[in-house]
Amino acid sequence: MNRFLLLLALSLSQLCLGQAGERIITKQGQVSFFSHTSVEDIEATNNQVLSIVDFTSKEVAISMLMRAFVFKKALMQEHFNESYIESDIYPKCSFEGKILDLERPLPQEQTKLIKGNITIHGVSKELEIKTKIENDQDKISFSGTFNLTVADFKIKIPPIVAGNISKTIEVNFRFEEYLPYEN
Repeated sequence: MNRFLLLLALSLSQLCLGQAGERIITKQGQVSFFSHTSVEDIEATNNQVLSIVDFTSKEVAISMLMRAFVFKKALMQEHFNESYIESDIYPKCSFEGKILDLERPLPQEQTKLIKGNITIHGVSKELEIKTKIENDQDKISFSGTFNLTVADFKIKIPPIVAGNISKTIEVNFRFEEYLPYEN
């Protein structure tokens, strides 16, 4: 797993251009999602999320393995990976974006839009994500919430369980414990 994270970091570094930029990296990311319907609530959390930020270019890159989502019920996790996300075919989710109007030097707290593309299930979609950026004595964190529409990513939900899964999924994220990143 550590070898995978190292390879992932190296490939993501290609997104963060600029040799002498102020780049930071964390493997301490967490992404969770929540689906609410009158039939049932579905939620899962992924703690194996990698994030790289380049403050010079204002670029952000995020990557995570879809199989790393953990559900309360093993059967939900199995259906998520095998039937809906098809994790063997589409093993990861990625986001590449740019922080708009970033204030430098970093104040203690600011909320900014990050505009970019998220790729899930082999489909890319443009997003604008409202993100809280915190700087507590150079301990930087990014957090926020956004919604995704299942149909936008060509995820097929069988009619028999369509009432169990919301058409819009709430996604929460938090990245912290960033460290300096160098090639």
